[in-house]
Amino acid sequence: MMENKDRNRLAMHLGETLREARKRAELTQVDVAERVELATEVLGRIERGNMLPSVPTLRKLCRTLHVDANAMLGLDAETAPSWPEEPDREAEDLPELRRVLRTLRRMDAAQLSVVGSTATALLRYSGQRPEDPSE
Repeated sequence: MMENKDRNRLAMHLGETLREARKRAELTQVDVAERVELATEVLGRIERGNMLPSVPTLRKLCRTLHVDANAMLGLDAETAPSWPEEPDREAEDLPELRRVLRTLRRMDAAQLSVVGSTATALLRYSGQRPEDPSE
């Protein structure tokens, strides 16, 4: 069983590593929490070293932030193989786009239809061709 002192040291290291990786990826706590299906408050507690994530959550965090689990846990990265990286479709998204996506996810079907029609009209007005959904 892990002593309290060791547990606290691990939690602090993991939190610092997590925060650094998140900032390096230019993501907010909300962005990361959403991607790993975690409450933002819980992610904040983990980053502050007040809480350790479950193993499945740790794995999602590592994949989302492209950080080796051994590094996250303060272990030598050469002693164990790392997980294969999964492509991160939103890695290149601008912060503005991420904020819009968070807002859109809270809308119902009728609201999304209005936003979609408005976006299409804006594209046409600016001379751009809207994406064809049948393609």
